[in-house]
Amino acid sequence: MARWFKILLKIFSVLVILIILIWMAGTFYINRNKKEVLSSILEQLNKNLNGRITATSMEPTLLKGFPGVSVSLKGVLLNDSLIAQHKHDLLKAQDIDVSLSLFSLMAGNVSINKITINNAFVYLYTDSNGYSNTSIFRKKKKNTDTTSSKSTALEVKKIDFNNVSFIVDNQKKHKLFNFAINELKGKIEYPDSGWTGTLKLNTLVKSFAFNTKRGSFLKDKVLSGTLSFHYNNELEVITVDPKQLNIGKYPFIIGAKINLAEKSSAFAISIAVDNILYKDVALLLAPNISSKLLKFGIEKPITVRGNIIDDGSGKYGDPLIKVGITVRNNIISIPAGTLTACNFDGSFTNQDTVGGIIGDENSSIKFYKLTAKYFNAPLKIDTFMVNNLSRPIATGLVTSQFPLLNLNNSLGTNDFEFKNGTANLSLYCQADIDNFRFTKPIVSGKIQIANADILYIPRQLHLVKSALNINFNQNDLSIENGHFQLGKSELNVSCRIANFANLYYTAPEKILVNLKMNSPQLYLKEFLPFLGPRSAKKTKSTGNKKIVSKELSNVLEVSKMNIHLTVNKAIYDNFIAKNLDADISLREGNIFFNKISVAHAGGLLSLTGSIAQESNSNSFKLNSKISHVSVKDFFYSFDDFGQKTITNKNLKGYLSSLVNISGRISQAGKILPRSINGKVVFNLSNAALVNFEPMVKVGKFAFANRNLSNVEIKKLDGTLNIRGDKVEILPMQINSSAMNFNVKGIYALGNGTDVSMDIPLRNPKGDENLDKQQKRDARMKGIVLHLKAVDDDKGGIKIRWNKDHD
Repeated sequence: MARWFKILLKIFSVLVILIILIWMAGTFYINRNKKEVLSSILEQLNKNLNGRITATSMEPTLLKGFPGVSVSLKGVLLNDSLIAQHKHDLLKAQDIDVSLSLFSLMAGNVSINKITINNAFVYLYTDSNGYSNTSIFRKKKKNTDTTSSKSTALEVKKIDFNNVSFIVDNQKKHKLFNFAINELKGKIEYPDSGWTGTLKLNTLVKSFAFNTKRGSFLKDKVLSGTLSFHYNNELEVITVDPKQLNIGKYPFIIGAKINLAEKSSAFAISIAVDNILYKDVALLLAPNISSKLLKFGIEKPITVRGNIIDDGSGKYGDPLIKVGITVRNNIISIPAGTLTACNFDGSFTNQDTVGGIIGDENSSIKFYKLTAKYFNAPLKIDTFMVNNLSRPIATGLVTSQFPLLNLNNSLGTNDFEFKNGTANLSLYCQADIDNFRFTKPIVSGKIQIANADILYIPRQLHLVKSALNINFNQNDLSIENGHFQLGKSELNVSCRIANFANLYYTAPEKILVNLKMNSPQLYLKEFLPFLGPRSAKKTKSTGNKKIVSKELSNVLEVSKMNIHLTVNKAIYDNFIAKNLDADISLREGNIFFNKISVAHAGGLLSLTGSIAQESNSNSFKLNSKISHVSVKDFFYSFDDFGQKTITNKNLKGYLSSLVNISGRISQAGKILPRSINGKVVFNLSNAALVNFEPMVKVGKFAFANRNLSNVEIKKLDGTLNIRGDKVEILPMQINSSAMNFNVKGIYALGNGTDVSMDIPLRNPKGDENLDKQQKRDARMKGIVLHLKAVDDDKGGIKIRWNKDHD
């Protein structure tokens, strides 16, 4: 071994032994002078305090402070001078470990290197008048006493907290910060400008409330990490350098400035985090903010930058909050649905108007340069805003161009199937948000649909070559230049809906559609689906999509519609009408014919009535006036009104009539047999009964020499009461070419026929030269046959004598 190394080793050994001896001497000294050392420590700790720190006892802790010495203070209390008034201990600790400088101790002074506070309760209290127990730390006024001037300020290089409850309670500004500190380790240096240090901490946030009325930020979150900070004596400002601080499971970059001046409590905190879920960001904020932000959803992680600022004036109560987010290729849930493939830069602030109040009333959420797909339709919004979160109002200009095919399977319902066509929209929207659903919207702009091929499944209506311009004028909606083709039918459409935007959400049953339609030709059979029930297939949908689809389907069914229809030619099976002019209303599944007039069968037909949609068939009521129509064509057009006794083949002449009937019509548009009830008052002119079976049978029975297969009637007035399968013929005088006779009774479509006929045998041809009065007097002279038409028990009719005639 080299001689120099041996000398060095000896010197080192001597130094170690010397240090141990000094340390033992210090320990011995502390044991022998506990009271003096405790008094000296408390004196150091009480320097520059406007209050007092006390301890019940002190014990040396030997190795904890090696090579220095350390002591443990028991039952430590720190209070300001007004503790008797507010009764809040600033510090109450079971034990505080104090590490002392060994050499200063040997010199007769006490210099504190490190303080460790264990199992303690720290309560920084400010009353409603603004007085704080932290005034204990305010600098004392300079003393000219030379002995006092020699003392130096307390400088502790290390401070640790273990299991410490740290509370800042400001009653005046309604602030409450409550931390359960598991571990805190601080290292501090003291340059001339102030002090600098690092702080390693692990703490649970029980409350971080800038306004206790609003609730806490970071509620029940664990903070862990290492912070660097420095304090400027002149400015009385603590600056926390931006460093990583873990909040929950996310690494945040946190920086801050805190003003500790006597008349200020200003601070500014900067926050940055990448790849964090939006929901977790919202849950870090106070409930009054998070409850609103959570009404929106962002599926994938986002980037967040934010600032929390309090100017210390106490003017606003709440701190100023500014948060910015970056969203790329994400899925967003909004009050009216879901946005996919979404990109935007967003922001939130609770002071939208600079200089205005801080709070919900002046808060805003903004989305910039938003692009997304909404129900598979691409959207572009330059700026979308939600202002005033106490009564939220959303505004934005929405533009989009897309093929209608994109909407298939995206509305949450099978009501529509789009096979072709394009949509081009530009809409400026403003809407209240009630419970975060759009209400009272104000919309301006237009939607243009071209070359559309649309199947409306509930009514099985297939519209092709469709086009229309939908215009929104704030709350009102109008349709211009609408054109639809349904089969061989063509419709040109325009309409106006007043207050549509409001009523769509709040009272769809009050929506009134005023629709004008004209057509060169309509095939009415193609509109029969309106007589049947809706037949939409159910599809699985969730969340907002389900709400939107349900709303849309509901609006289409419960809204009211007034239709003014003019048609050059209307065709239904055998019915052909010209110059159709109709006013029709749709209400709650019912169709009301307010006025219909049409030229038909050489005459005019007008009617009013209604059809009530029911499960298997539909009931109808009809009031009609028929003026001089060809009775043959009229019966042919209406399929002989569902009966086979008197058909269009049996009739000639012209009919005028007043009809008041009700009945049932199938969903295929057929009148159900035996369903009609009502009254028919008719007039026939220049008429004829051709091959009418009851008349032919009468001829065979009594007038074999007369032609009753073609009975001409110049004029006939009559009244029929229809009751299902029975027609009551009120007493009627028939003057014909073959005979004159009176008829009355019941004619049944099934069983129950009982028709009385009084038939004079005289041939009316012999009365042709008589005047009207003479014809009336001679009409029933001579032999009169009293006959009755009744059922023959074989489904037919037989003629017999009427023994019970009047």
